[in-house]
Amino acid sequence: MAVILTVRDLTKYFFGLAALDRVSFDIREGEIVGLIGPNGAGKTTLFSIIAGSQPPTSGTITFEGRDFTGVKSFRAVHAGIARTHQVTRPFHSMTVRENVEVGLRFGRARRARNVEKEVMEILELVGLRQVAHMPALTLSVGHLKRMELARTLAARPRLLLCDEVCAGLTESEMQSILDLLRQIQSLGTTIIYVEHNLRAILSTCHHVIVLNFGRKLAEGPPEQMRNDPAVIEAYIGKKVEA
Repeated sequence: MAVILTVRDLTKYFFGLAALDRVSFDIREGEIVGLIGPNGAGKTTLFSIIAGSQPPTSGTITFEGRDFTGVKSFRAVHAGIARTHQVTRPFHSMTVRENVEVGLRFGRARRARNVEKEVMEILELVGLRQVAHMPALTLSVGHLKRMELARTLAARPRLLLCDEVCAGLTESEMQSILDLLRQIQSLGTTIIYVEHNLRAILSTCHHVIVLNFGRKLAEGPPEQMRNDPAVIEAYIGKKVEA
């Protein structure tokens, strides 16, 4: 598989402290890649830099063969990089359909659009068609997570950055969201997935990158990361059963 994203020596300082320290990795097209690490490891900072919300202090980002270092967030979205947020950010006064329409209108440009049809297709995909005309403020946590995904998918991303989309969900809701991520990946979207639930990561991802204190500690297949002594010591604490 071709490499869709290349990160080289990415470094970010805040007030003299390194949130990221020379982080490098490649993301291959069509994979679901897990990004794990303790709180403060640099995961959200890395997402913010890739998505264009923050500039790096140094290092480079290449997306689909083009230099994307320091690109602004709106340009990243137009090019095909979109992200969800750990804390959902709905437009509460708008309906579910209207929230998703925002993503459609400001996402990656397409020649022709039947906005209503596309919005409803996306809501069908994420299981929210039946609540399309409800105000966003009436949704449950699980439905808000799905709407956040739907609004992001409406931007037609080539690379989707998912930040703890299973946080706060029940076991059945989590499994449903993981099935949805697999379906999104099967439709051609590459996913980088930050998650604290290791069973979710180990059961869903093709490849795992581990951060610790802003540095890349390890990377490899989920089974390898499960048994890596450095990863166990830094993050897992003990062997985790899938």
